[in-house]
Amino acid sequence: MTKRRKSKKRTSRKKGFSLRSVLLILVILGALFLGQRLGLFQVNWKAVFEEGDLGRAIAKEPVVVVEPATGEWYRLYFTSPQYPDEAETRVDLIEQGLIEVINSAQESLDIAIYELDLDRVGEALMAARERGVAVRLVTDSDTLEEDETLMRLEAAGFPIVPDERSAIMHNKFVVVDGRAVWTGSWNFTENGTFRNNNHAIYIRSLQLARNYGTEFEEMFGQKAFGPTSLANTPNPRIELGETLIETCFAPEDGCAAQLREVIEGAERNISFMAFSFTHDGLGEAVSQRAKAGVAVQGVFETRGSDTEYSEFGRMKEQGLDVWPDGNPYTLHHKVFIIDGQTVVLGSYNFSENADEANDENMLVIHSPEIAAEFGAEFERVYAQAREAK
Repeated sequence: MTKRRKSKKRTSRKKGFSLRSVLLILVILGALFLGQRLGLFQVNWKAVFEEGDLGRAIAKEPVVVVEPATGEWYRLYFTSPQYPDEAETRVDLIEQGLIEVINSAQESLDIAIYELDLDRVGEALMAARERGVAVRLVTDSDTLEEDETLMRLEAAGFPIVPDERSAIMHNKFVVVDGRAVWTGSWNFTENGTFRNNNHAIYIRSLQLARNYGTEFEEMFGQKAFGPTSLANTPNPRIELGETLIETCFAPEDGCAAQLREVIEGAERNISFMAFSFTHDGLGEAVSQRAKAGVAVQGVFETRGSDTEYSEFGRMKEQGLDVWPDGNPYTLHHKVFIIDGQTVVLGSYNFSENADEANDENMLVIHSPEIAAEFGAEFERVYAQAREAK
């Protein structure tokens, strides 16, 4: 049987398609070049020309390089829960640290806090206002109706904006004089201070303060919460001395995707402490790195870890070194430590609610020194989990 000869018409169409493809590629390359020249974005030219991947052409935001503040540019705090919790054995370094930060304010304190029922913190805010500091707060609607300290501040005339929605305003940050930021997993509560495992970090950086100040203004001034919040962080990547700090606000900045990229970059080990870990995509990223030979250790808050939604059961079935926590109260950290070099921290739980509905913040800090301090905290939590089982 004689093969059918291709028609000239068909050949001509094939050539036309090839020409259009070339023209389209030239247009895309021109647009990328122009966008970079105008400062609209950075282009990953290696991905374009060496890997042929136009999908990865737009690089991350450029890094803003700044000198760290003179002297100590960060302070790190961990809670020290005692069992049982008794007044005479309480350690309140984290509360005292926040009070010192509040007392240091000279111009303004912008506070986004999920829960606040510590009288001493309330008194420090009262004193700050009396010396002329402008104090503003954003909180969750439900806690404004429940936390006595928040209610007293509202009754005293402090400007407080609740989120007025079913999803939660879950941030725990303070912007100090527009020049420094306090953030972490710690709610300003008695439980959070004395019974739960928590962390907080205070960072002196004008650029980081602008990031958090912008987010605060959206909530306080524009009443923009959750999905209505704009993706307009001024300095998402800051190089503070030798430390790269990446800022992510949920849901607008796609924190799960950013965290997954960090996890997928692990080469040696992954450690995590998780109050809530139900995000399948993040769980899968951890699982894949473990299959690639990366050592994985994790501690889950016991409450909820045995449900079908938790990643705990799936990781345990894979044989990963994961445990329910040993704190009789609550493990409240939301932390990843990667290769002893990078730490992910903040209010952001590893869940779809955190990623898609709540107001959250997350920092990715590339610092062996800070990673070592979180590593020591992980070892304490991990040892307690092992001892409890």
